[in-house]
Amino acid sequence: MSDLISGVDNMSVTEAKSGGNDAGRIAEVKAWLASQFDAAGKDVPEFEYTPRSIAHLYNLASASQAKTQAANIVANDFRQKAVEYRAQGLVFGFCCLCAFGLAYWVYVFLFSRVKFYLELYIYFSLMQYFVDFVAVAARIREILENVGLAQESLPSNVVSSAQVLANVANFLNIRDTELSSFLVAMGDLSLRKTGVEEKRAKVQKESKILLDYTRKAIARLTYLKRTLAQLEDDVPPCEAQMENWKTNLAVMASKERQYLQQYSNYKALLNRVGYTQDISHGMLVEMAEHRQDLEKKTKPIMDTLRSYQDLPPDKALATLAIEDKKRQYAAAEKYLEDVLQSALATTD
Repeated sequence: MSDLISGVDNMSVTEAKSGGNDAGRIAEVKAWLASQFDAAGKDVPEFEYTPRSIAHLYNLASASQAKTQAANIVANDFRQKAVEYRAQGLVFGFCCLCAFGLAYWVYVFLFSRVKFYLELYIYFSLMQYFVDFVAVAARIREILENVGLAQESLPSNVVSSAQVLANVANFLNIRDTELSSFLVAMGDLSLRKTGVEEKRAKVQKESKILLDYTRKAIARLTYLKRTLAQLEDDVPPCEAQMENWKTNLAVMASKERQYLQQYSNYKALLNRVGYTQDISHGMLVEMAEHRQDLEKKTKPIMDTLRSYQDLPPDKALATLAIEDKKRQYAAAEKYLEDVLQSALATTD
């Protein structure tokens, strides 16, 4: 209806200019108004027929008549199709039921003769229920057609509203279309919506946590990939260095064996010459220094003795000199022995 009125509003201005005072249009408008209000069971209200109102009502009547004619054509077509589909449905249902019954009879006759009469009774009961159902449906349809509430005679907006109401009832899973049932169903739907919203909030929170973990994992994976790439780049130099170390290690191992062999040879040589731990390099150096000191001390004495060689031979003096030198020599030898003994004792 709103589409119809909007279309009329768009056409009213142009039509009003063309012929608003035409008596034929006024007659058609009055006839249309009378038919519409008579159908609704009311009288036509009093109002002033102006050119603008006549043009508006004339456009509305023309559009209404065109829509009514198109609706009648469509309704007749739907009515004819419904009759054909109804006949086809009854025939198809009856054929299916007969086929089912025949197959069931064959099964009963071949495999369970004992239950034949019981199954036959059930079959006829089903047939009677189907026939009663078809008769009740036809009776209800006839009653609705008699009171003018058949689907074919109802306006399209009423049929669409009823279908929408039935679809909503089926969607809400309610048995009737009472307001209380709709309110209960809507309350249940609101509770379900609240539960779904709570679950959705919980899932969103969990998804945020998982997203945070995923981002951290991606960052860690990126870091590990970068580290792996760096390590892969460092592999060739490290391998070259490892090869160098292996070569040096082999050389050092051979040198170690060589030095161990030389040490064994030197040790055997020292054992052969009678080398002991008391004879060390430090001890030999100390003894050499002490020998030099003794040589420095004995040099004046040796020089004095050499000077005596130039004197004329005197047996008595020579004897005294020899005895004195012997005493000095014995004292020096004893002193050297004491020094050597003290040095050996200190080394031990």
